[in-house]
Amino acid sequence: MDVDIPEKPLLVTGATGYIGGRLVPLLLSRGFKVRALSRSLRKMHARPWSRHPNVELLACDLMDGKALEKAAQGCAGAWYLVHSMEGDSAGFAAREEKTAKNMVQAAEKAGLERIVYLSGLGDEKDPHLSSHLKSRHAVARILSSGKTPVTVLRAAMVLGSGSASFEILRYLVDRLPFMLTPKWIRTSCQPIGIRNTLEYLVGAMVHPDMGGETFDIGGPDILSYQDLMQLYAEEAGLKKRMIIPVPFQTPGLSAFWVHLVCPLPAGIAKPLAEGLRNPVVCGDMRIAGLIPQKLLSCREAIREAIRKVAQEEVETRWSDAGKLLPPEWVQCTDPSYSGGTILDCCYKVKIRGNPENIWQKVTSIGGKNGWYYGDLLWRIRGRWDQITGGVGLRRGRRHPEELLVGDALDFWRVLDVKTRERLLLLAEMRVPGEALLEFRMKDLGDGHCELQQMSRFLPKGLLGIVYWYALLPFHHLIFKGMLGRIAEAAGKPAGSVKAFSYDWKALVCTLDE
Repeated sequence: MDVDIPEKPLLVTGATGYIGGRLVPLLLSRGFKVRALSRSLRKMHARPWSRHPNVELLACDLMDGKALEKAAQGCAGAWYLVHSMEGDSAGFAAREEKTAKNMVQAAEKAGLERIVYLSGLGDEKDPHLSSHLKSRHAVARILSSGKTPVTVLRAAMVLGSGSASFEILRYLVDRLPFMLTPKWIRTSCQPIGIRNTLEYLVGAMVHPDMGGETFDIGGPDILSYQDLMQLYAEEAGLKKRMIIPVPFQTPGLSAFWVHLVCPLPAGIAKPLAEGLRNPVVCGDMRIAGLIPQKLLSCREAIREAIRKVAQEEVETRWSDAGKLLPPEWVQCTDPSYSGGTILDCCYKVKIRGNPENIWQKVTSIGGKNGWYYGDLLWRIRGRWDQITGGVGLRRGRRHPEELLVGDALDFWRVLDVKTRERLLLLAEMRVPGEALLEFRMKDLGDGHCELQQMSRFLPKGLLGIVYWYALLPFHHLIFKGMLGRIAEAAGKPAGSVKAFSYDWKALVCTLDE
């Protein structure tokens, strides 16, 4: 569709999320000016599109109404792609209501011509509508209550590599040849491919006849979730799955099993699982005539997603979303006694080898590559984390070798990465405190490098202290062995792995936005 490209930039909220992270580069490739909004500038700076001449990066938390008003000034329109259902989902409906009201006020003060909002399907009159879908509809009503025209696109599950819905489907079918499922397994849904979703999002902003309207978006197929599972099995080359619906499975119990099998934390798995019991089928497909495009069938969308996962071409993932919040105690040169006692476990080794090769081994840790040493212990820790409601190890890696700020890495989050210098990881597993794992590399010249590995922990209460000292023997075993294996894989160790004490008072504020 030929469109007039506005002179003013277009605002994309949630620019580092699953949808926003794909929408921004698509807009830039088509000549639009984009103002990308995220809570973390460092996460945006790590994206390949961050250096494009037509993009402007702004850090803004949508809970801050004044900051959002400032961000919207000078823009022609905005996509509202934020979602508060992340990590611990308690109170997400209240947070979504607050951010939606802030968006309404910001749009009116900035004189935006249009807001495009990606919502969810489901009958609003259904007394059993999930809290997740109720919140989606409530946000649509709030956004539409202002003076700025709002185009609402209502979708069911989005089929694309890295989406939360696709990851649930993929892990369940890949890992479970036999399933006892709740009755909702036969609920009707009308999925849509991520490629088609993005086209509708772009068209909804620029099409002259779509302001102030609500449209259902979906692919050509209406299937049950059971049909989708069998379809995935066929495309993945797996045997047909034995799926038996039973009456005693509740949404809560279903969410627990989804959480155990899939990489999603319990806070995300539960509202998504609850929403699966509601039929989500398009009732108004007028948009297909306004924005004509080839709609991918479920089979085609699944095939494309499987191909991208296999070829490690996943542009964004559900785990990309979320605030990148480094602990305060790691950012500044506070006195060692401030904020509590930092417990540490530090090792270093001298390596003779190419610095580039050594660094490549460091940044390849985790995911399918493993952790070089004690992988069984890592898996046990990951399983325990899942059982207790954490993310576990199954988020894996976005790319087998490349790491960017904000990437999920098993149950860690990349806080900082400086090539051949520093890799800093924040623990997102459930622990009674805050934990960091850091690698530092120094080029000593004469073909030698020193690689340091430092584990730091700020305990919370007596439980945190007990936790650290109970696991300290395992930490020494794993971290010392891990550093030794990295040294062996990267070059030739020029000495043994040694423990050392790090001067934390010399730590500088390197993580400021």
